[in-house]
Amino acid sequence: MLKTILLATRNHPLIKSLLELKGNPRSIVFTEIMFGIPYNLFMPFFSIYMLSLGVTDQQIGAVASLGLFVQIFSALVCGAIVDKYGRRLTVFINDLICWSAPCLIWAVAQELRYFIIAAILNGLMRISNTAWTCLMVEEAEERHLVHIWTWIMIFAVCSAAITPVGGWFVKEFGLIPAVRGLFFFGFFVLTAKFILLFFFTTETKRGLQRIEETKGRSLASLMADYGVVFKQLWNSRPILVALSLMAITNIYSTISNNFWGILFTTRLDFSAAEISNYVALRSILMTICFFVIGPRLTNLHRFRLPLWIGFSAFALSQMLLVIMPPRSVVLLSLSVVLEALAAALVSPMTESMLAISMETHERAKVSAMSYVALIVLMFPFGWIAGQLSAMDRSFPFALNFLLFFLGIVILRFIAKPGLYSKMSQTKDEILP
Repeated sequence: MLKTILLATRNHPLIKSLLELKGNPRSIVFTEIMFGIPYNLFMPFFSIYMLSLGVTDQQIGAVASLGLFVQIFSALVCGAIVDKYGRRLTVFINDLICWSAPCLIWAVAQELRYFIIAAILNGLMRISNTAWTCLMVEEAEERHLVHIWTWIMIFAVCSAAITPVGGWFVKEFGLIPAVRGLFFFGFFVLTAKFILLFFFTTETKRGLQRIEETKGRSLASLMADYGVVFKQLWNSRPILVALSLMAITNIYSTISNNFWGILFTTRLDFSAAEISNYVALRSILMTICFFVIGPRLTNLHRFRLPLWIGFSAFALSQMLLVIMPPRSVVLLSLSVVLEALAAALVSPMTESMLAISMETHERAKVSAMSYVALIVLMFPFGWIAGQLSAMDRSFPFALNFLLFFLGIVILRFIAKPGLYSKMSQTKDEILP
């Protein structure tokens, strides 16, 4: 009996892919939990921590939009930086700037100006994101792509199961001292993660080729090529569809990360320490969905069904947040269950759709311009959500509902069946 269970586990598509990973994809996947643990400890309390230090709803929204504005700049320059200095070195240096340094600033923050400085540094994450994505996918086997992204999500969300530890610290020591400690912890763990990743990865073949090709060229001259790249991206339906859907999910994440905790502790009348219980519940359910439901539905050849289900579940979860009365444990739990199911279906699919549609010699520049377009779409929504939250703490989640409904419309009228199966058959369809 035990032997049968072990054999079935080993033959599970996700387990099988994990065991087959090697090189950079393996190192990146296995170190991702070191990002997820500190992030999921401090992130659920981030907005109410700001609120407790005197930052208003509108200012929280403005800081979120400032971070997105800096991301536009960093996305513009990241392709040239990643090509000129390499994927591996860029990830290491920029991660220290955009994550380690902000954690220290957040840990000692006293008022709004601290969060503004940290938002500017953290907004440089797009440089790391592009380099990290290139480092991971350029030498990964295509058959592993969806499962690699699924494992990234699993390690990111399953680590949120320890968020009750953060809730215990908040309950025992008070919100501000506890969250300061969590930020200091985040600094040490994240810095260790970046060092390990640097030593256990190697520059990709394509990265070495691009370093050689860009030798002697300035960053300004490399960025001059973006005009041609952007024009070609504009004519690529696969990238436009993937970016449209990712814009919706990223706007949702921006709103949820900044205003869910405020809704939870004010309009829904739960305590700050209780936040971690629901975050842990969401992460456990999401991990189960990744293993049980995801492998059966997430397929680039049939991408519309899982995305329809996911966007519908997301929409319903956000509507429940709008209509539920205070202290409604049943409705809040149902909302969390729907979010977990939706994220397990949508996140790996949209990331994989974008990754495969950018398969090209100029991946760094294509990725850079794609994320510029994505962030431009996202940019106003932090400020908009802040204004809505000041009127009613549930209004940002009504906006999320409308956005997910728009996603369903996009899937119905724009995203055609077989769109990404064609891309996997003709990898260089986008750019020569």
